[in-house]
Amino acid sequence: MNSVNESSVTEFILLGLTDDPDLQVILFIVFLSAYIFTFLGNGCILIIVWCYSHLQTPMYFFLAQLSFLDLSFSNVFSPKILADLLRKKKTISFYACFTQVYFFSSCAGTEFFLLAVMAYDRYVAICSPLLYTVIMRKGLCVLLTSSSYIGGFLHSLIHVGCLFRLSFCGADVINHFGCDFPVLLKLSCTDILINDLVRFGLSALVVASSLFAIVVSYSHIVATILRIRTTAGRRRAASTCISHLTSVFLFCGSSFFMEILPNSSSSEQQYKGISLIPIVIIPALNPLIYSLRNNEVKEAFRKLLYQKTIFQ
Repeated sequence: MNSVNESSVTEFILLGLTDDPDLQVILFIVFLSAYIFTFLGNGCILIIVWCYSHLQTPMYFFLAQLSFLDLSFSNVFSPKILADLLRKKKTISFYACFTQVYFFSSCAGTEFFLLAVMAYDRYVAICSPLLYTVIMRKGLCVLLTSSSYIGGFLHSLIHVGCLFRLSFCGADVINHFGCDFPVLLKLSCTDILINDLVRFGLSALVVASSLFAIVVSYSHIVATILRIRTTAGRRRAASTCISHLTSVFLFCGSSFFMEILPNSSSSEQQYKGISLIPIVIIPALNPLIYSLRNNEVKEAFRKLLYQKTIFQ
């Protein structure tokens, strides 16, 4: 009797985003531009947080971690997408496919936890400003960040470990630009009930715990802001949360639709489009989201550009 995880498939064929040659050229230019912008924007945030001492605070420490995650998200799929847009035959090896799934899931889980940590940071800053430096000490920031990464990577390790129990008995065509849990489960010739239960249970735990922390934090934040007597004071307090809330809505919204769309038989093209949001769009947008409403970040960007111009 063959072992459960024995597979006759050594590589998968990716159908990609489109088979129209003209559209592929346009998409290549668009994705390359987004990839470059992602690296420049998030790279600049990492540099200014590292270089400027007045930005070495808990809020900007967590922002730098978010930028690092966005760069990681972009690198999981974007190089492969760009290369495949220039190729006629798009393939990915069996183990490269599973590796792609692992890192994508790791980044997703870590970002959920990190967004919850950032919400807690805003809660302490607004609700207990006098104790902020005492509570959000360096050791706690490192602990919260490390826990986010460990939680995200363990969550993904269990998911991918369950994938290895599946068999792929000949179906090797993936109607997607990369590898993901839903598309791989569709190709399996093994009963996927256990995988579905594990995937649903772990994902629900990660999402529910993160959203619970975010909702509780912002409930206290809203209550505190409403007690501020001056309009200017309320506006100043709320402005520090708008960027984070925008990231939460974009990331959680796209993740929600990615979970429900694979259950629809006519949603494969929609799923491709929604999948691009956390991989391409959010990593490119986050530097803008956090810099346009933040005078300290904008000023640091100006100094960085000025210094680069002077030394040239």
